[in-house]
Amino acid sequence: MLTAEQQKSMRNMLAADRDSTESLVAQLAADLDSFTGSRTDSATDDEHDPEGPTLAFERSQSAAILGQTREHLEQIEHAIVRLDEGDFGTCATCGNTIPFARLEARPYSTQCVACASKARR
Repeated sequence: MLTAEQQKSMRNMLAADRDSTESLVAQLAADLDSFTGSRTDSATDDEHDPEGPTLAFERSQSAAILGQTREHLEQIEHAIVRLDEGDFGTCATCGNTIPFARLEARPYSTQCVACASKARR
């Protein structure tokens, strides 16, 4: 169980991470929209363009980064909900306490190291 001080620290850390990640999502989405809009005048078939990567590849790569960032934001939001509900810091698999050092390093962790290691195998 986390102390009140540790809970406050985690809440502040998660709030700061959420704010910066929300800003990053907005920036990435705007960049992707801008990139897509700026390329509408170019040829649709750019598969053989010797000047660089194809439009489809660039769009796919940008969309993947945006998707990963949105997923990270969801993890942060779920961690805040767990903190509000009193489940934060408890392993979702075994029910043991997740060490504070792990939560400091990865505040959206839902599993202790042992359970996370087993899940990866």
